[in-house]
Amino acid sequence: PILASAHENGCICLWSIQGNLVKELLPFSKYPSVPLTALCTDISTKMLLAGSKEGHVMRWSIASFLEDPQNSKNQIKEELCWRAHSTEVVDLFHEEKKNVVVTASIDGSVRLWHAMYGYYLGYFGQPRKFELSDISRLILPCDVNNFPTIIKEESKHMEKKKKFEYPLVLDRDK
Repeated sequence: PILASAHENGCICLWSIQGNLVKELLPFSKYPSVPLTALCTDISTKMLLAGSKEGHVMRWSIASFLEDPQNSKNQIKEELCWRAHSTEVVDLFHEEKKNVVVTASIDGSVRLWHAMYGYYLGYFGQPRKFELSDISRLILPCDVNNFPTIIKEESKHMEKKKKFEYPLVLDRDK
């Protein structure tokens, strides 16, 4: 068993049940790290979801890591990031049978998203029924203007590193 905790600096810490730190993660983002405000997993603990103070939701694949946390080849992979609300996400959960993520924000809105692609499906209180099978139309809520970002597997920015080096290199072709 692993315990996950979200922190003010945008970091997720994974702990053993003995209280030892197993891994630290930072979300891959083009924005500076922001406080994380909500965490959840699916029932089978294959994915970890986090909500942020700025309204983003991030999804990681954690299945291979949980099978053998000591094996360094089994990495946690951030797969998806999307803007769910314009304000803080206060809660979220994954409904595995329908493959949806439900998010709640400090602004009082509760929204439904496709779990695998981050596509907006609607909000609670809307006049029409939720159409969970039709994800061909890309629509966004009125206060969000960014489509979901798929994180490429090559992105290694998720693991928190203690020291960073950024040497300057002149590239005359650019």
